[in-house]
Amino acid sequence: MTQTYHNTAGCAAAAPARTAFFAGSFNPFTVGHASVVERALPLFDRIIIGVGVNALKADADADARVEAIRRLYRDCGGRVEVCAYQGLTVDAARNCGAGFLLRGVRSVRDFEYERDLADINRKLSGLETIIIYTLPEHAAISSSVVRELQAYGHDVSSFLPQAPQ
Repeated sequence: MTQTYHNTAGCAAAAPARTAFFAGSFNPFTVGHASVVERALPLFDRIIIGVGVNALKADADADARVEAIRRLYRDCGGRVEVCAYQGLTVDAARNCGAGFLLRGVRSVRDFEYERDLADINRKLSGLETIIIYTLPEHAAISSSVVRELQAYGHDVSSFLPQAPQ
């Protein structure tokens, strides 16, 4: 199947705000996640961090995660918003007015998964996925590793972004 692309350069219409939807469970929101947001801010007018809530699982901490992430970005002039959502990410992104999905990739394994997800999301919604590669110093950090370290009583503060005072 061939796809036709039309050149819209020189179009007189004003460009819509560039809004990206960055989805995840963010349990917890790590320095790797924060790095993706910070590095994506120059690319977008607004980033909406969507904390996904699985309706089939008890997730009493979702509201606390939303509030913690909001505190991190309270001084960003409204360019970063945080919300909780249920259902398909593409539906939440569209409901928030996002034109792009933002994803972080740590490894080849992540890339292959994200590429497939991007293809499905584009077919479902027309939204393009923008990938920000994780900085090497954050590549081994995942929410599940941080949770496991916490469960065994280890200090995980170096893996978690600190809200401005």
